[in-house]
Amino acid sequence: MSKYGRINWRRRRKIDPFDQNPSWDLNYKNPELLKLFVTRTGKILPRRITGVSARNQRKLRKAILRARQVALLPYTTHRRG
Repeated sequence: MSKYGRINWRRRRKIDPFDQNPSWDLNYKNPELLKLFVTRTGKILPRRITGVSARNQRKLRKAILRARQVALLPYTTHRRG
């Protein structure tokens, strides 16, 4: 299990999880955290679902794209059967 735990996206509290947990380092070198904001098919979750602020959403997007470029995160996990 991840040290970040699970995030329940169904409850739509509009509190930025990065402001709520200052220990979460928004960095491309942290793929465990970034996986929480990516769907099973590899899409980045939107702000309206996650509650991330606009500034942190831009940082999150940049970190996810960089992590994919360095192969810390996959572009997609969907496999054709």
